[in-house]
Amino acid sequence: MRVRDLLAPGAPRLRLLAAEEELDRQVSGVMTTDLHDPGRYLHGGELVLTGMLWRGGPADSERFVRTIAAGGAVALAAGEAEVGPVPEDLVEACRRHRMPLLAVPDDIAFGTVTEFIGRQVSADRAADLAALVDRHRLLVSAAGGGGLDAVLDLLGGDLDLDCWVLAPTGAVIAGPADRLTGEDRDQLVRAHLAAQRQRRRPPHRARLAGGAYSLLPAGASAGPEAPQTGALLADWVLAVAGDVTEWTTKRQQLAENLARLVAAERHRRDEGRRLRRRLADELLALLRRDADPGEISRTLYASSAMAARYESPEPKSQAQESSWLVLSAEGTGLPEGTVRAVLEEALGGTSDRALVAGAGNGAVVVLPALDTPVPADTLRELLAPLEAGLGSERRITLGVSAPASEAGGLRGALEEARHARRIAAARVGRVCVAGPEELASHVLLLAAVPDEVRRAFRSRLLDKVIAYDIEHQADLVRTLEAFLRSDGSWTRCAGQLHVHVNTLRYRIGRIEELTGRDLSRLEDRVDFYLALELA
Repeated sequence: MRVRDLLAPGAPRLRLLAAEEELDRQVSGVMTTDLHDPGRYLHGGELVLTGMLWRGGPADSERFVRTIAAGGAVALAAGEAEVGPVPEDLVEACRRHRMPLLAVPDDIAFGTVTEFIGRQVSADRAADLAALVDRHRLLVSAAGGGGLDAVLDLLGGDLDLDCWVLAPTGAVIAGPADRLTGEDRDQLVRAHLAAQRQRRRPPHRARLAGGAYSLLPAGASAGPEAPQTGALLADWVLAVAGDVTEWTTKRQQLAENLARLVAAERHRRDEGRRLRRRLADELLALLRRDADPGEISRTLYASSAMAARYESPEPKSQAQESSWLVLSAEGTGLPEGTVRAVLEEALGGTSDRALVAGAGNGAVVVLPALDTPVPADTLRELLAPLEAGLGSERRITLGVSAPASEAGGLRGALEEARHARRIAAARVGRVCVAGPEELASHVLLLAAVPDEVRRAFRSRLLDKVIAYDIEHQADLVRTLEAFLRSDGSWTRCAGQLHVHVNTLRYRIGRIEELTGRDLSRLEDRVDFYLALELA
C-alpha cells in the first residue's frame, strides 16, 4: 500500500500535516515507538506510530525525524491522545526531511491504524504472489505478439504503471509518447547516461516536475558484467514512473524482469540488423575502391528492398530513391563499434533505412536524403543528450555531405563528409558536427593544418595582445574582433563598441605596436581574422 491509502475513504480518519508530495511511498509495515532513538530497529518502509512522549522541546522533533528518516521510515503518524495537538516544530521538521506527517485523532486507537495497514499490506503481498506468475506469462506472450508497446500497455492497464523505453537520444522506442515531453525525455536520458558513466548501481533515480522516475539500463550494460566504456551510449533505458527502491520486493522484481525483457528485445532487434550491417560494410568497401556505379546501385536497391518489407508492399525504385547523404563520424576515447551503434540508434528509426558501416573507432552512414534530411544542426541537436555519457575525455565528431544525386556521386560525397568531419574535429565540444556549407569556407583549410602549427600561428599574433588585456584590464581583443567585423570602418566600429573614434584609433594603434602589424593592410587583417578564428 501507499501512504496516500491512509487518507482514502474507508481508512482511519487521519489528517495530513506535511510532505504531501511524498504520498506515493510504499508502506511495508508499522512500528509503534516512543523511544528517543528508534532508528536501529527500523528496516525500511515502515510507518512510525508515536505518542510523542519522547518530546521535551522543539530540538527533540528535529532529532527524532532525522533519525527515522535515516532509518528508512516512509511516514510518521503522531497520536494526539497523550500530549494534545501535533506541535508546529514537529510539522516543520517533517517538512525539512520530506517525511509525510499524519495526525492520529485522540478517538482513533493505534491498534486501528496498525490493523488497517496490516490488512492492506497482506492483501498487496498476496495479490503480488498470486499474480506474479500470470503477469510474467502475459509479459512474455505480449512480447512475442505485439512487441514492447503491448508489454507496456499490459503493465499500464494491469498495474497502473507508466513505463517507457527510450533510446539514448531521448527518442521513444515504446510506451505512451504523449505522456512525456521532449524536455522530460532529454532530462531522463541525460540523468541515466551520467549515472552510467559514473558507474552508479541501477536503478538510477531522476526527479522531474511531474514526479520521480526510476531508470534501468536495457542493453549491453544491463548484464552482470561491468559495462564497457562507451557501450552505454547505445543502450536503451527503461524509464518507470515512481521510485522503484520504495516498492515491495515482488514489484521490484517485476520491474527488473521487464528491464531484462526489454534488453532481450533489443538483442533480437540487433540480431535482425546483421544482414543490413553486411550490406553497409559492402557498400563502404565499394566506395573505397571507387567501384562501378552499377555495383553501388545494386547494393542500394537491396537496402531499399529490405527496408520496404517493414514499410510497404513494394520497395521504392532506384529512381524514387536517387538522392543520398553521407555521414562520416569518429569517436575519441571510445571502444570500436560504439559510434556505429550510436548512429544506428539515432538514425535508424522505425524504417531502418540508414546504412551504417563500421570503420574502427568511427562509422560511415549512407541514407536517403529525400526521406531523412539531416542538416548539421539537426544532427547536433539529436545527439546532444549523449554529452552526459561522454565525460571530459571522450567525444564524437561528425561531418555531413551535400546530397549526392546518383549512386556515382557517393564516392565524392564520402570525401566531402570526411573533410567536414575534420572541421568538426577542430572545434571544442563533446559532440561536434559540421555540414557541407562549411567546406567552401576558410575553416576547411584551418582544419587541415596540424595542431602545433595552428597554435604557433595564433600565439605569434595574439599572445602579446591577450597579455596586455590581462595586465591593464583593457579590451584590445574585443576591439580587434569588432574592427574586423566592421570591415575596417572606424565610424561603424566605434558605434558598435560605444566609444569615441579617437579611443578606437588609440586601441588599434596599441595593437599594431604590440604585434608589429598594420591593420590598414589586407594581408594583416586576414592574418588577425584567422588567428581569432583559431582562438
